[in-house]
Amino acid sequence: MGDGDGWANCDAGHRHWGRYGAAGVLPYCMDPDPYVLLQKRSRLSIGGGTWGLLGGARHSHENPVEAALREASEESTLDPATVRVHWLSHEDHGGWSYDTVIGSAPTRSEVRPRSFESAAVEWVPADEVADRKLFPAFADAWQRLRRSLYRVVLVVDVANVMGSRADGWWRDRRGAAERLRDEIAAIDGFDGVPGAVADLCYPEIVLVVEGAARGVGAVEGVEVVAAPGSGDDTIAGLAARRAPDEHRLVVTADRELRARCEAAGAAVVGPRWLLDAIRRSCST
Repeated sequence: MGDGDGWANCDAGHRHWGRYGAAGVLPYCMDPDPYVLLQKRSRLSIGGGTWGLLGGARHSHENPVEAALREASEESTLDPATVRVHWLSHEDHGGWSYDTVIGSAPTRSEVRPRSFESAAVEWVPADEVADRKLFPAFADAWQRLRRSLYRVVLVVDVANVMGSRADGWWRDRRGAAERLRDEIAAIDGFDGVPGAVADLCYPEIVLVVEGAARGVGAVEGVEVVAAPGSGDDTIAGLAARRAPDEHRLVVTADRELRARCEAAGAAVVGPRWLLDAIRRSCST
């Protein structure tokens, strides 16, 4: 039992489990079509006999991702380290909230029940989820959640983003690029991703550097690619989708590069989108 275990009432007068809200995880695996990992609730738990997400009460010291993955590891043999988190979908009930953490797993490894709350745990083809007897709240959310079974690769045109700042970046291009890298690495989730249904995105981040910034190294969560020649050519090459569940989002204000990236199937946002995300991150 943790400090979040207990009942809470929302503003609508409904009773929910989780004094600080609750969170669940929706892992998916492309094999080659999407499968999702679902829990069949035991008769001893709320909604016994229905299928839904591994998850439960969030404790006071946890963020939603931590809570969802901890609960999943308590209720099943799922190894949280195998889930790469891509999205967070937030439902605010007023006084109580539920967060769904969506991430991918590399394989459909065997997962078994671990606690009395789980009658079964199974990888289910996404096309067959609606055929199951679903936990009512999950049934209401499923069609929306299904649209988030993909990951975003964020490709940043570093020279272009730095050029939109009036901070003397040109005096030390490498230092400015390193500062930008560290600011991006510190962002805990991006909102306003084009086409997104979920509230926060946790993308794979690739920075493309050129010229005097070529010596910039990677940090945890941020890959750095040094363009051997034209930065635009490297970015345009990275813009193409590499896997069925992979969407590319390029950050640049260059019109010609935007057209090349969109022709390759990527979405494009301007530097202001990224700089606003940095500003919000710095203010929290």
